[in-house]
Amino acid sequence: MPLLYDLTKLTVGTALRLGWRPRVEGLEHLPRRGGAILAGNHLSVADELFLVSVTPRHVTFWAKSEYFSGRGPGGWLNRRIVAGMGAIRVERAGGRAALSALDAAVPVLRAGGLVAVYPEGTRSPDGRLYRGRVGMTRLARDAEVPIIPVGVLGTAEVLPVDARLPRRHPVSLRFGPPIPVAGRINGPRDIRTVTDEVMAAIQRLTGQEYVPRYAPPRSAPS
Repeated sequence: MPLLYDLTKLTVGTALRLGWRPRVEGLEHLPRRGGAILAGNHLSVADELFLVSVTPRHVTFWAKSEYFSGRGPGGWLNRRIVAGMGAIRVERAGGRAALSALDAAVPVLRAGGLVAVYPEGTRSPDGRLYRGRVGMTRLARDAEVPIIPVGVLGTAEVLPVDARLPRRHPVSLRFGPPIPVAGRINGPRDIRTVTDEVMAAIQRLTGQEYVPRYAPPRSAPS
């Protein structure tokens, strides 16, 4: 594991485990070795922190490109943090630039790493589970790894969008059985089918209401 990741897990992760005592189910579905995608619902920026705190292996996340290119002391600190955590840079401009993040995740997965993905593409604006985007399944196909659904509950109450400090609230994380992808993709329809299968598995883990459309940007009206 990257050194900063180890330190974060030791400090922040321990604080979360002791302070919130998250309930964890299904860790036996995580492979002890070998690559896999962890596909979860997205309720809060705290999702990543709790996932790291309970997962025994290193988990690679994506980080927006601004964290890699900021200037001044704050920019330098952000660059050191995201690089030290082993994060993958995401370009938000779309097109080929955005696809480069998926390309960067392939060698991580093929080398036996775990990569966390939030297939909704953004935090849920209202606590419901929205339609998944197919990049997750394409990544699993290209890297030849399974997708492990993850359901997280309670993090939106721990760290709401407008909160300055975390709040006490029960948190649970549930890992489902791996969903195989290899040999199942023969065209775009198969990619959509597998993506919907993963979202259905996440919905069973969380009990969230499912919305069969993409989540709106957080700045857009509901």
